[in-house]
Amino acid sequence: MFRVTPLVRNLIIINVVVYLIQMLVPVSTYFLALFDLGSPYFKPYQFFTYMFAHSPDSFFHILFNMLALASFAPVLESYWGEKKLLFFYLSTGIGAGVIYGVINYFLQTTGGVMMGASGAIYGILMAFGMVFPNLEIMLLFPPIPLKAKYMVFVMGFITYLMDRSGTVAHLAHFGGAFVAFIIISVWRGQGSNRGW
Repeated sequence: MFRVTPLVRNLIIINVVVYLIQMLVPVSTYFLALFDLGSPYFKPYQFFTYMFAHSPDSFFHILFNMLALASFAPVLESYWGEKKLLFFYLSTGIGAGVIYGVINYFLQTTGGVMMGASGAIYGILMAFGMVFPNLEIMLLFPPIPLKAKYMVFVMGFITYLMDRSGTVAHLAHFGGAFVAFIIISVWRGQGSNRGW
């Protein structure tokens, strides 16, 4: 049973409401998704909005993201507090989008449109693994206990294996985890691992 904390509950509600809007008003996705930086449809605000939009064609996209958010973020919210978790969540999500967009732009690859909370979710997973490294977590598939510090790598590997279509933005996942690593490292250096 999930014990969903207030901020996490609000983030889940926002994601679900945006998903429903996308289903009812399909054109809204073109305003919310993150387009390639070289695209005439790219707007800077998309670095923020993309993380609340999910592919209307894939219910599992939002389902898995929200399950991960509900599973790991409440512990961080209880430990850090709402303000610190919100800052962290938005920073890793925006950072993931920027890293994804900039690297694709300079490599001149076409990533198409990107959307989803996955960058921020991988930030949450990285934070969980760094803040509670030795906490044992029971995985669902396979049902074995695993220390949090190894969980990020297992989750990343599973996501990579399940991406048979090649449509998952692995660069954004890495970006979210990378930004999370930097933020947690800075906070540790300042001695402010706990709440504000």
